Amino acid sequence: MAENRASANEETYGEGVPCWVDAQLSDVEAGKRFYGELFGWTFETSYGSSVWALLDGDRVASLAPKTDGRMPSVWTVSFATSDAEALGRRITAAGGQVVMAPFPVGDLGTAALATDPEGAVFGLWQPGTHPGFGRRHAPNTFAWAQLYTRDTAAANVFYGGLFHAALFGTDAQPDFGRADVTEVFPAEMPPHFVTHFRVTDLEEALGAVQRIGGRVQALPFEASYGRVAVVTDNQGASFALLQR
Repeated sequence: MAENRASANEETYGEGVPCWVDAQLSDVEAGKRFYGELFGWTFETSYGSSVWALLDGDRVASLAPKTDGRMPSVWTVSFATSDAEALGRRITAAGGQVVMAPFPVGDLGTAALATDPEGAVFGLWQPGTHPGFGRRHAPNTFAWAQLYTRDTAAANVFYGGLFHAALFGTDAQPDFGRADVTEVFPAEMPPHFVTHFRVTDLEEALGAVQRIGGRVQALPFEASYGRVAVVTDNQGASFALLQR
């Protein structure tokens, strides 16, 4: 594992704040080429077979090989927690499921994987030496997580109960929204999260995606948090580009 490097931009993330994103891919080397070209990321060895994605030396994401070839190629957003075990119990009590029990990731922290009552998958991250994003909200970094669901009212109850301060607290500035699946995707699309990366020029970024082997899944549209297009990378993992 590469030496842990502190960043001047590292933050401590409160309970329920999106603090990390990682892609599970069939071909990490192809992923490095794609995202390096699109976002200007560089890469270094992380834990196990995964790699850190860096922007000017700051950790912004990670890419990892799929442990089972039958699994989809996806981006997963993780929410910060001070106690993954306790949060897992609260998720279960609220009607969700813990699909991968909390497990240590070296000295970096503790990870878990869960679903909400409608089946949308998300991660939990209890930090050790790795607090989460070294940089976010800037161009070519994470900017937003959008849950597409069939019942936004139920999603607000579920996530609001888990992460009330992060979503609805007095000083909350959430990076996490909820919308009906049918606003962007066909009605048969299952509920899911879409990770958004900020770009300075949406049309230019869309051209780059297509030039390097990705495709456009949803053409640009206006959302309350900016102008968005949903795309897939050259291995089929969906994500969004956000201009704001």
